[in-house]
Amino acid sequence: MKKSIKDLGDIQGKRALIRVDVNVPLDADKNVTDDTRIQAILPTVKFLKDKGAKIILMAHLGRPKGEKNPEFTLAPVAKYMSKVLGEEVMFIPSVEEAADYVAKLQDGQVALLENIRYYKAEEAKDDDMTFAQELAKLGDFYVNDAFGAAHRKHTSTAKLAEILKPAVSGLLMEKEIRCLSQALDNPVRPFTAVVGGAKVSSKIGVLENLIDKVDNLIIGGGMAYTFVKANGGKIGNSICENDQIDVAKAIEAKAAAKGVKLVMATDVLVTDDFSGNGTNKFVKIDEIPDGFEGVDAGPESRKAFAEVLKSSKTILMNGPVGAFENPAFAEGTKAVLEAIVEATKNGAVSVIGGGDSVSAAKKFCKAEDFTHVSTGGGASLEFIEGKVLPGVAALDEV
Repeated sequence: MKKSIKDLGDIQGKRALIRVDVNVPLDADKNVTDDTRIQAILPTVKFLKDKGAKIILMAHLGRPKGEKNPEFTLAPVAKYMSKVLGEEVMFIPSVEEAADYVAKLQDGQVALLENIRYYKAEEAKDDDMTFAQELAKLGDFYVNDAFGAAHRKHTSTAKLAEILKPAVSGLLMEKEIRCLSQALDNPVRPFTAVVGGAKVSSKIGVLENLIDKVDNLIIGGGMAYTFVKANGGKIGNSICENDQIDVAKAIEAKAAAKGVKLVMATDVLVTDDFSGNGTNKFVKIDEIPDGFEGVDAGPESRKAFAEVLKSSKTILMNGPVGAFENPAFAEGTKAVLEAIVEATKNGAVSVIGGGDSVSAAKKFCKAEDFTHVSTGGGASLEFIEGKVLPGVAALDEV
């Protein structure tokens, strides 16, 4: 178990150097268009403000690749955060000037450092700690509240925690670890996982790890057609990874050996035009005609998925069951999410993890309809795979 900011003693006047994830979308005029990630770190910021700490936030925006590119400046984010907090968030234009700015900070005041990825040393894969030592001078203790970047072994997410002590989690990081760990390691049963997305190859680790833990495994999305082909079905022009057919067979065999119920679509919506403007029709999943591709779970499958989900007490969703970005192909994913919401209302623990699942959850439901919606795409995927996240591993143990 990792220490959190709640385990710190008196921090009045101390400098809190915090890695956050405010990699938010901006429009052409540099206005924030979705502040979910900003809202997610507010409990940590407010907790430390109330304790009288001086708060220095570090973050990245986009991929500037170690160059000081004004297109990726965090200045508009500092401006937006000032509005949200109701007080000015001091913007620090560079690491080189940071010490002078930090020296002026009052107790409870918040500052945001310019894009940490402007520096090549941030993402360097070597063991050089020079940049970490430079950053460490800015704080009296380190906080990681950037679960979305915790799978990266970068200076601000991992190396810094080795130098600046104490190194603790923020409230968002603590919640992410608690909710994902509870679902994976101590689930109330029956435990059902929904794993979707386009490719089996990107989810092998997830499937392998979950089969050891779940009672039911719903496989949906494009990856299902590799399983159908592995069983001799006709999949038309549907997405398929021929080099993963043996993997699909092995996953099915492992599920059978473990007594895990593997739930796959029996009928699907197919189309001859991925834009949705062609011929769309429902067919059996193993009888997809040539010239057509599967794009969503059909009505029978939606009903079967919903029945399993509504009888579950722990649910983990990682990946949609159709090409939900197109409204014509969204009903399957929507039905799955609605079933999860209903199960949650009836006392189930529900965790939504992974970028596409989170996008779908936001599109069709409200975040508060679920027990937890993860802020980390790649990080939650690796956590579910059972991998060690460098940004978590580097934090102090209780």
